[in-house]
Amino acid sequence: MSDTPVFKRTFVAEPQHIDELGHVNNTVWVQWIQDLATAHWEAAAEPEHVAALFWVVIRHEIDYRGNIAQGEVAHGETWIEGDPKGAKSLRRVEFTDDAGKRLVSAATTWAMLDRESGRLARVRSEVIAPFRQRGD
Repeated sequence: MSDTPVFKRTFVAEPQHIDELGHVNNTVWVQWIQDLATAHWEAAAEPEHVAALFWVVIRHEIDYRGNIAQGEVAHGETWIEGDPKGAKSLRRVEFTDDAGKRLVSAATTWAMLDRESGRLARVRSEVIAPFRQRGD
């Protein structure tokens, strides 16, 4: 886990999330990773930054270590790791079950874009500040 603030959200495995093996499909985990990251951005970022900037995934690295079945819950946590590099930022995501067993771990690299131009935008300190602990 990180020493930066962690954003949390719970996901429930619905019938449409289940594959032929009887558990959450890998593509659903990817969607949940993106949903969690987007919710974190919208919850923590300043409104003017949300209005002017957006993020796109440029890399996912995912370890699948367990799974859940229909009706079961995955507890998602995400945080920003390290300092941004230009327009890029690394985000960590962990999903656990009700017993605390790690199900999925991910490191995703996101690139920030300017909404108006559609071009890459350097991650400025005031943009990343809400995702850091006070004093960082």
